[in-house]
Amino acid sequence: MRPEGWQDTERLIRMALAEDQADADATSGLLSDDVTGRAVIVAREAGVLAGIDVALAVFRRVDDSLDASPVLPDGARFERGQHLGVVEGSLTSILRAERPALNFLQRLCGIATSVRAYADAIAGTGAAFIDTRKTLPGWRLLDKYAVRMGGGRNHRMSLADGVLIKDNHIAAAAREGRPLAYLVERARAWAPHTVRVEVECDTLEQVREAVEAGADVVMLDNMSLDLMREGVALCKGKALTEASGGVTLETVRAVAETGVDFVSSGAVTHSVRALDVSLDVELG
Repeated sequence: MRPEGWQDTERLIRMALAEDQADADATSGLLSDDVTGRAVIVAREAGVLAGIDVALAVFRRVDDSLDASPVLPDGARFERGQHLGVVEGSLTSILRAERPALNFLQRLCGIATSVRAYADAIAGTGAAFIDTRKTLPGWRLLDKYAVRMGGGRNHRMSLADGVLIKDNHIAAAAREGRPLAYLVERARAWAPHTVRVEVECDTLEQVREAVEAGADVVMLDNMSLDLMREGVALCKGKALTEASGGVTLETVRAVAETGVDFVSSGAVTHSVRALDVSLDVELG
């Protein structure tokens, strides 16, 4: 399954191979070019697959004669020891592409696996788990694709995708004597009807102001569980609610049970742990 914006992914692949100087590999060059074989991508721990087609595209970019195919589709769960993909052809080419290919796969699987844990933790609450824009620069489309493969949903892809009035916007407007309601009203007048207006609130008074001004979504930022429940009650039937700030796997269930519509976390992309995946050349 190819992520949207595949041209951007191909650009990242070219950059990764140039950075690694795959065409000048001083070690794999010791092998004869006519030595062929088969290598398998193996999971060293359980997880959720994301980016297998990206990884296989790295091998094909190094050598378009390589036969590279997935064993499982993106979004599939896998166990330790399972094969995720197979590459056949020149072993020299396979080894030149190995590290960049695994770099893509390990990060994306790490994101998908982490998101799956959060999504599973809040199952049945009615809340959806969403990401943020805290992504690796240049990798946003891939990072957010991995979030979807893990069962999460995407927040804004870019600043142009929605109005999110945050604390610093509110503070900047206040210097001009403008209240929060002014920003919401101006957003309403400026934004297309397809764009949602969201307001970040850290007090119940701000929640009331945002709702009265007509915000579509109210972000309950770094609030206690009790305050979140009150915030949800204030927004009921008037605006959607998003809980954000300091959410962890240990706390996400309790946060979701306050009645919010969305729970967001940037940690699944900005602090992702790469999943342990390796490439094994099969002997014989």
